[in-house]
Amino acid sequence: MAHKAGFVNIIGNPNVGKSTLMNAFVGEKLSIITSKAQTTRHRILGIVNGEDFQAILSDTPGIIKPAYQLQQSMMDFVKSAFEDADVLVYMVEIGERELKDEAFFNKIIHAEIPVLLLLNKIDKSNQEELEEQVELWKEKVPNAEIMPVSALQGFNVAEVFNRIVELLPEGPAFYPKDTLTDKPERFFVNEIIREKILMHYKKEIPYSVEIDTQEFFEEEEIIRMRSVIMVERETQKGIIIGHKGSALKRVGVEARKDLEKFFGKQVHLELYVKVNKNWRSDSNQLKRFGYND
Repeated sequence: MAHKAGFVNIIGNPNVGKSTLMNAFVGEKLSIITSKAQTTRHRILGIVNGEDFQAILSDTPGIIKPAYQLQQSMMDFVKSAFEDADVLVYMVEIGERELKDEAFFNKIIHAEIPVLLLLNKIDKSNQEELEEQVELWKEKVPNAEIMPVSALQGFNVAEVFNRIVELLPEGPAFYPKDTLTDKPERFFVNEIIREKILMHYKKEIPYSVEIDTQEFFEEEEIIRMRSVIMVERETQKGIIIGHKGSALKRVGVEARKDLEKFFGKQVHLELYVKVNKNWRSDSNQLKRFGYND
């Protein structure tokens, strides 16, 4: 039997369920999921291996009009997703009628590779609305194959994945077959801590935060980590720490539980908060945090 391998890139507006779908495919929590927009900042690869295939799935940031340099870098990750895709998965949710960026939309309708248009969150609609949406997207993206799904409930997820494998080109694996992702361990430590911040803090706080895991020592029984939460202003530092350190402690406790689940062993996590002025607009800093090549 011929071996298939290729890049499957998932794109769409913020909050349509791209990370939920990716994690459902991979079976591991690689992409952080919260109800806030712009949760995914990087392009994260999740690799699914079978005996006769390797699907390299890529979750990308939601498509937005960039307001500052960090967001511009996020949109560059989306652009790169068009360049190396073998299969494009374009995700929309029930009730949605357009992509926020005309140029990206043009790229989708003129794509020369297979496009799967996934109509997500169908558990929130009825048959009539679903049929109306299918017709709308057939007209808008005539080159796409339309499949209704509920990434959260797992409805049609296996069928979509089987279709993706069918569409992959023949070829050898790009990564060793036991590889799950292209990202290093520290990346996931940062993401798990950032997820807790997105969950517990309001307004601009989560978007002003970057995590830098400066130490990661794995011993036989335990992994010792030391991470710095960076904010842009002194006032934000106070909010992150909270009254007598209570808010920071909660983030630490919840992150540690998830990290122990992720790494499958005991974790000792130390958290610090530091002011790093205007890091979101500083190209050297963005480069350091992996946003710019």
